[in-house]
Amino acid sequence: MRLARRVEALVPSITLEVAARAKELVSAGRDILSLTLGEPDFATPAHIRTAASQAIERGANRYTPVCGIAELRAAAAADLSAVHGVTIRPEEVMVSTGAKQCLFNALQSLLDDGDEVLLPTPTWPSHAELVRLAGGVAVLCPSTADSGFAIDVELLRRKITPRTRLLMLSSPSNPTGTVIAEATLRQVVELLHDHPQLLVMTDDLYRRLVYAPGRFVSLLALDKALWGRVVLIDGVSKSYAMTGWRIGFCAAPRPLIAAMDKLQGQVTTNAAAVSQHAALAALLGDQAPTAQMVAEFDARRRIMLAALNAIPMVSCVEPLGAFYCFPDVSAYLGGKAPDDVELSRYLLEEASVAVVPGSGFFAPGYLRLSYAASVPLIVEGVRRLAAGLAAVAAAS
Repeated sequence: MRLARRVEALVPSITLEVAARAKELVSAGRDILSLTLGEPDFATPAHIRTAASQAIERGANRYTPVCGIAELRAAAAADLSAVHGVTIRPEEVMVSTGAKQCLFNALQSLLDDGDEVLLPTPTWPSHAELVRLAGGVAVLCPSTADSGFAIDVELLRRKITPRTRLLMLSSPSNPTGTVIAEATLRQVVELLHDHPQLLVMTDDLYRRLVYAPGRFVSLLALDKALWGRVVLIDGVSKSYAMTGWRIGFCAAPRPLIAAMDKLQGQVTTNAAAVSQHAALAALLGDQAPTAQMVAEFDARRRIMLAALNAIPMVSCVEPLGAFYCFPDVSAYLGGKAPDDVELSRYLLEEASVAVVPGSGFFAPGYLRLSYAASVPLIVEGVRRLAAGLAAVAAAS
């Protein structure tokens, strides 16, 4: 059977690949500790589950409008307006089956073949793959650990060509946990003023998961006049422990939302009705559970960061958001582990700890570890990592 070139060209998710292999080993009886997947290990808060149950009993089992139920679009618009400091109307919000579908819809609606997208790296690999699937070209713009993975705005400027259509930002970042500083965003605002044809898409899915001294800053809060050139991607999955509910939001000027509505109407129609009612409860209900999750993630973050930086020849930039650490393990590459992909395989098979290689995020020589796990699992996981790295060093 001949498959479409657009699908054959896609790179499988390295995170899911490692997680799947870890599950295989567990099924075979191995004691595997996984620090791979980016999802909270908490239960969805009780008031959200209750709202979903009540919605089912009220008959929330039918199609909804493609863009989402009116109440949820209004709640999302109000929430995003407060965060970004501009007036976002409900008709400028679309509800989709997760933030990933929002990204897909927006990129499919914005990009023509050959259009270029500036993509600061390290970054979530789906950003680049979704650009490619839309016919675009992901122009990678690397940052370094020496700068704390700060975006190199001058590099962005040099990468702009007549085909550049879009700049994609993500704060906090998956995989580094970096929160874009206000000073950097002000440089981005200047860049956008100098290139009025350039649009910007911000993936803000982790914006509620920020730890002192980090602070989420909105590009629009710095320059409200940019509304009209900015596409906001948001959702409830990470902040409310709702990854499986699959609800994401996109806020954008009405013409783009209309185009995405037309596209989604031919693909998935609406997001699940009951999940929309659950997301409505998340936005309008008690925010204390999210605050508690943030406090717990912060404590876990400190424990994992200290443990990683205690490993000889390992260094890790302090993550100020999301729930990932991204340590540099390049000193251990060579011999039995010539690159970070082989190193992650060795650690899984021989040290019984699953981590994700940095190459999957366009940052070879690094590993991504998730601290969306209990403290005992974090402590044991990093212990196994240290032992595995020591074994690799001894064998090289």
